[in-house]
Amino acid sequence: MIIESRRSFTILFAIVTAFAIAPLIAIVMYTFIGEGRLDLTKVGKLFENSAVLRTLGNSMLLGIFVMIGTTIIALPMAMIRTKTSLSRYNWLDIVLTIPFMTPPYIGSMGWILFMQKNGFLQQIIPAASWMSDYFFSIFGMVLIMSLHLFPFLYLMLRNAYLRMNGSFLDAAEIFGRNRVKNWFKIVLPLLASSYILGVLLIFIKTLAEFGTPATFGSRIGFKVFTTEIHAYLSKWPVDIRMATSLSLFLLSVCLIVWYLQNLLGRKYAFGILSGKTATLRTIEEKWPITLFSWIFTSIILILSIGIPYFSIIATSLQKVRGEGLVLGNFSFDAYKELFTGGSAGLTAFLNSLMFSVTTAIVTAVLGFAIALYIKKGETKKQKVLDFFSLTPNIIPGIVFVVGLIMFWNAPWLPATIYNTKAMVVVAYCVLFLPYSIQYTKSSLAQLDDSIFQSASIFGRNLWDVYRHIIIPLLMPGILAGMMMTFIISMRELVAGLLILPPSVETGATFIYSQFEQGNASVGMAVAVITVMITVIFMFLLDWVQRRGERANV
Repeated sequence: MIIESRRSFTILFAIVTAFAIAPLIAIVMYTFIGEGRLDLTKVGKLFENSAVLRTLGNSMLLGIFVMIGTTIIALPMAMIRTKTSLSRYNWLDIVLTIPFMTPPYIGSMGWILFMQKNGFLQQIIPAASWMSDYFFSIFGMVLIMSLHLFPFLYLMLRNAYLRMNGSFLDAAEIFGRNRVKNWFKIVLPLLASSYILGVLLIFIKTLAEFGTPATFGSRIGFKVFTTEIHAYLSKWPVDIRMATSLSLFLLSVCLIVWYLQNLLGRKYAFGILSGKTATLRTIEEKWPITLFSWIFTSIILILSIGIPYFSIIATSLQKVRGEGLVLGNFSFDAYKELFTGGSAGLTAFLNSLMFSVTTAIVTAVLGFAIALYIKKGETKKQKVLDFFSLTPNIIPGIVFVVGLIMFWNAPWLPATIYNTKAMVVVAYCVLFLPYSIQYTKSSLAQLDDSIFQSASIFGRNLWDVYRHIIIPLLMPGILAGMMMTFIISMRELVAGLLILPPSVETGATFIYSQFEQGNASVGMAVAVITVMITVIFMFLLDWVQRRGERANV
């Protein structure tokens, strides 16, 4: 293939180095080097600082609780979607992924508006006022984050269930096992690999999450690593060395968890697919199971989508928040203000569109080139490039953002893009390049080598092969990667808060600032538009993927 020479590797590795490796090196250098010599004093103070140790405890405790919370939601949901009559409704999979694609800070804001004193819950059910005190605690924070992250674990467990051959259970029943013992002795061990992979990745995502701790955690005084790193960089007095030290510590914790995830995942991996054709089974269930399945699914959808979406939509339509949910207090004034030419909200929203579209295009080109070089990762160079290009999926985004700030502020650079709009695009590309690579690799894996051999036989040159054959065949994966990158770029908060130039806002930072300042209506109007775009692109993404699957059949 065309992208396989030494020069290609050098160019691509240089790009990955600038994107993924250099920021991490900058953090290490800034943490351990002071005034041109090794300085471990700041790192030593980390372990002497009781506040840092308390933050570490909070982060670990939150991660463990969210793992438990997502398990309580995702495991029954995966069973319901594969073992009950609800397995017929494939549209549920798209709906159940909406909470994960919804910006976490928007979901958190929706819950705050619903559960706060004189919030929507108390307006609808005044007797429920006692629930606010219980909700605004670590319980509420765990609930919000679990409802946001459970789709990630649910999809992994559901896919594991679908891959599980029914002959395992048939064999157990022949030897006298009942269904309950089958589930504990056979199904659970077969799910272990997918479950361990899922919950440990959720643990990492919880440690890396900024939106919910920044909006909800700040109200209950629950500090975690990401909010503390942001505080050291954004509040006076600024302490960059402490921010980089905390970033390095958070990076180390995530890498350790990632290593454990790989170790345990391999240990508990079992082969659950065979060459035998899977037996089609008719699902027959008693009505209590059907009723429970619909009730459980409905409750999860109400909690994860209904309540936060109701809150942000209602808030965006209110004239005066103090008057509550009464007739005559609803209008589209916030949307009119938003779409007034030159308004702060419209400018911020258009900035998000510009940054997101640019990021989607740049990452699509880079992801295409890197995926073509990596292919199946058979050589050492391919494996090295593959690993480093995917590190942003392992390492918290705020760590990369801090690293980019340190790298682009290095005194030896002849020029810098720091405090420019280009810095925002670079940060987004660093964080979201793995999505383009993964989607393109997935499409590339479906192409047989005979395609290239046939093109060579008929005298096509390499450029014609790519232009007329490879790119059209990979286009569904490329478009899917672009759409995913666009969706996540539109919702990115922490990068915008730390690296946006003065007087420049994105939709995410505008929503955050308006909510924190108490002017929620216009901010929630931007949130509604952002969520609508997210949902539309999710359905487009599903359509593109299904079309690509049909084309490859």
